[in-house]
Amino acid sequence: MKLDITKYAISLAFIVSLTACQSRSTKKVENLAPNAHQVVAEEVILTSRYTYVLVSADENEYWVAIPKANIIEGNTYFWSVGSEINNFTSTELNRTFPSIFFVQDFTDQPILSGNENVPLTMGGKLPSAEKPGISVEKAEGGITIAELFSDPAAYSGKTVKINGEVVKFLPEIINRNWVHLQDGTRDGDNFDLTVTTDAFVNVGDVVTFEGIVAIDKDFGAGYFYPVIVEEAVVK
Repeated sequence: MKLDITKYAISLAFIVSLTACQSRSTKKVENLAPNAHQVVAEEVILTSRYTYVLVSADENEYWVAIPKANIIEGNTYFWSVGSEINNFTSTELNRTFPSIFFVQDFTDQPILSGNENVPLTMGGKLPSAEKPGISVEKAEGGITIAELFSDPAAYSGKTVKINGEVVKFLPEIINRNWVHLQDGTRDGDNFDLTVTTDAFVNVGDVVTFEGIVAIDKDFGAGYFYPVIVEEAVVK
């Protein structure tokens, strides 16, 4: 009887192991968009603002950073828009990633050809990657991006003036223009400020915005911002 139980236990262990392997096996989704990536989440690290995910694809592994979200290890995800940053240091984790992709559209839904504009299901828009070499003086009577992120509650609902370089400009989305601003300062992993405005600016412009600070702003459709400056005008 002991021998039979042992054989049964071994067989059961083999079946469980086989089932686990099969559950992690990923069938390649057909008709993916040309720039879409299908990956499996191997490791997840949560921070106050970002989720860092070690993903695998075609026997290769690499790190991605996305807005804070509930990512499940072993599940399949997709992305198509991202920027690779080398030797990125997360001060919150006290860790340097030799290579990491800042991904804007990490989703659990396949990104198919002809349907690249998949709604973001994993979180809000990720800030632009940090642009090296930016050093912009603080606006007279204003604050820096680091000062805003260090204590956003102190500025919530208040009008602030911030000087910075435009690193990304997205016009006429949800009835407003979206500007990503950097000034060379940072608070932890926060170095990129999103500003909404009616003004039109160009990437590379150094501008002074004056607008109202909002925290934990949710526009829906994946547009969630812990800190944002709204209704900004160029001074």
